[in-house]
Amino acid sequence: MSAVYKAVGESPSLPSLHFAPMQVNDLPDVLAIENDVYPYPWTRGNFLDSLYSGYETWVLRDASGVLVGYFLLMLAVDEAHLLNISVRRDLHGRGIGRMQLDKVAAVAREKGMSSVLLEVRPSNQRALSVYQHYGFVQIGQRKGYYPAQGNTREDAIVMRFQL
Repeated sequence: MSAVYKAVGESPSLPSLHFAPMQVNDLPDVLAIENDVYPYPWTRGNFLDSLYSGYETWVLRDASGVLVGYFLLMLAVDEAHLLNISVRRDLHGRGIGRMQLDKVAAVAREKGMSSVLLEVRPSNQRALSVYQHYGFVQIGQRKGYYPAQGNTREDAIVMRFQL
């Protein structure tokens, strides 16, 4: 089950993209992106736990099979929790994050969810901007949620998108 999408501003270097459920054999590619884009990346074990827990785990690949992004979505009662969403660093700013959020919303609606919840670092201005532009609104803050430099903690902004 995969869907084909065209990225905003598609060019020969960014052909049609398709979603597919994440598999264990996707993890080396997923971890390469994860380790590149986050200062405190998820581990292989984090991804395996999500896969084995039956979460909605999706990858996005180009026509040649190269991984361009992924997301993991946990469904709980009537609300989906976006645990992780990432785009390959060299493809930031091309609409791929929004394309993935479209898929997140579609999966959540298909599963009968009424909203999508996420946490984001206040220091991650790029992600905050994408989420706000998409329609997520801040509903709270989690104190000391994320690890940060110097053995400190960074708060999380909690955001929700009503489906």
